[in-house]
Amino acid sequence: MEPRSFLRTEGLAALAIALSGYLTLDGPIWLLVVLALAPDLSMIGYLAGPRLGSLSYNIAHTYTAPLALGSLGFFGDSRMALLVALIWVGHIGADRLVGYGLKFESGFRDTHLSTQPAPVAAFTKSE
Repeated sequence: MEPRSFLRTEGLAALAIALSGYLTLDGPIWLLVVLALAPDLSMIGYLAGPRLGSLSYNIAHTYTAPLALGSLGFFGDSRMALLVALIWVGHIGADRLVGYGLKFESGFRDTHLSTQPAPVAAFTKSE
């Protein structure tokens, strides 16, 4: 199996676990609907250019922040933080499942899951 297939399978698992956790905690459907696409607001960074856009998108589409929020929710006994974290993880998982990956500075369509090879300039450009 190629790496993209593993990442898409991982996305499916993350989505399924996040949704089942959300439903197990009796999270309100209205909150799920309202926040399901909230991480995509990070695309606003592209208005300032591809460098800031890819950075803001990638920060919002990695598991680090929602896992930290979920940990705070779990250990701080905040159900709302836990529910938001589960929605966020589910969003990222759904993105990976359908093939949306982390962005390179070279362009919005250049991702770690795209069918075209990763742009060489993204790895060789020094600042």
